[in-house]
Amino acid sequence: MKSMYTTALVLLGIARFDLAVSQTAPDYKSRRGQILHNIEGVFYESSTGLFIETNGKNEKPHSYLWPLCALLQAATESEAVSPGKQYMKPVLGAIKQYYNTAAPAPGYQAYVTSEQKDSRFYDDNQWIAIACLDAYNRTGDKDYLVVAEEIYRFMMTGYDDKAGGGLYWKEDEKNTKNTCSNGPGILVALQLYQIKKEPEYLKTAINLYDWTKKNLRAGDGTYYDAIKVPSLKIDSAKYSYNTGTMLQSAAMLHNITGNKEYLVEAKALAEGSKKYFYKNNKLPDNYWFNVVLLRGFEELHKIDPQAGDYQIFVAEAERIWKEERDGKNLLGRKPVKTLIDQGAMLEMYARLERLTAQ
Repeated sequence: MKSMYTTALVLLGIARFDLAVSQTAPDYKSRRGQILHNIEGVFYESSTGLFIETNGKNEKPHSYLWPLCALLQAATESEAVSPGKQYMKPVLGAIKQYYNTAAPAPGYQAYVTSEQKDSRFYDDNQWIAIACLDAYNRTGDKDYLVVAEEIYRFMMTGYDDKAGGGLYWKEDEKNTKNTCSNGPGILVALQLYQIKKEPEYLKTAINLYDWTKKNLRAGDGTYYDAIKVPSLKIDSAKYSYNTGTMLQSAAMLHNITGNKEYLVEAKALAEGSKKYFYKNNKLPDNYWFNVVLLRGFEELHKIDPQAGDYQIFVAEAERIWKEERDGKNLLGRKPVKTLIDQGAMLEMYARLERLTAQ
């Protein structure tokens, strides 16, 4: 009997040990290190200071701007959890090679300026501004604020009263106004208001928020992609990042104004996005779209941890590491791996590292 009792205690101890191991937080720091190693070794071109788009056959010698927008946000999140490290400067140095001073205001074009003239997308510029404002808030380095203020001026050249207001998506083809250019535009304006306390910024943010909600919010707590101009036909595609920026905007507006309607809306978007996007224990294909949705959940979590519960992202990040990582620790669902996927997951693991440490 004593032997059986002892054996039972041993087995119980093993079970508890196994449970403790299974509940231990993943080694996000190690994963970040491996991703950073791959970004530098596979995608960075030291001779030019630029990046390439994939580790396969590429359309252009260098990456388009959008993946660098993802990488810049990943860099500031990585610096936040690794004090003393410098990840942003090289990425921002690459981004400066996309700078275009054309009228009506300077901004960043879609491809390297010295290699070709290209379109300027308002959302590409806004993602850069958001990352720079996050970095400014963290470091106090005014160079980041200067970049963001200039981008704000550029993005507002994309505003007019057609379709009742809102920002266009693309400077040289003003035929759609998208959630992906208005949602991040709201965030740029709100962050600038928090820093400078100038009423113009808050007025802009509320104006864009009201317009986007009125024109592009779906009834299920998610957002449609765009409204076409001049037909006013809705592009009903739904992407997780669109709901993410509007969720983050609503949470920030609640914090700034104290208006509880914004908090009610943020909770509705969090619940709606979970139901719509998280199916069969998976989020949709685009890693970067999903990490932008996480940003919204994180903002809400600061106010209401239950409503902003981010466990679906913890589970998704684990699933990706286990199921969608190759032998070289490159991440992605397809054999050819992309810079934007590495940047997205670098941001995801940095955010989760910070959140789980709180």
